[in-house]
Amino acid sequence: MKTDKDLLVKGVKHFIYTVILMFTAPIVLWQAFKNQGHFLYIPVLIFGILLAIAAIAMGFYSIHLVMEALFNRPKKDT
Repeated sequence: MKTDKDLLVKGVKHFIYTVILMFTAPIVLWQAFKNQGHFLYIPVLIFGILLAIAAIAMGFYSIHLVMEALFNRPKKDT
């Protein structure tokens, strides 16, 4: 099995985006809960929840890309 290096690099780049989202989502949520009396509480809370969902989705997608790069079998010509 050969490793698809282009796909592996793409997966690592997506891992970097995932790590960034994993740090920003809790910070945004913390700021939202800290300022519950502010008029922008609901929009900031929704934005933080969306960032958290995006972090989870990007994590699964990143793992999928890396696994596909490492273990994907070449298609046979029929």
